[in-house]
Amino acid sequence: MATEAPYRHLEELATRLSRAGLCTRLEEPLGKAPRLHVLNPDLPVAEEHVIIEAHSDQDWFWWAWAERIAPAGEMDRAVSGIRRVLGAAA
Repeated sequence: MATEAPYRHLEELATRLSRAGLCTRLEEPLGKAPRLHVLNPDLPVAEEHVIIEAHSDQDWFWWAWAERIAPAGEMDRAVSGIRRVLGAAA
């Protein structure tokens, strides 16, 4: 199983994104780090994976294409950035 802190961050992010109207699914591919699949139900082609990795003494959310989203401690910033990229209405 994944280490607990990153997994908990992804669970919290999934909860917040779901409350914000996005569909989420936490995935744990065999032998790989956990990731969060996020889908905009109003625009089903808008879907991405979010991963979490440590960087400079803190955990960060990243897009699967290796672009940072926000530090794990800044959930509001992460939710806002993900909603923007997936075209979710404000």
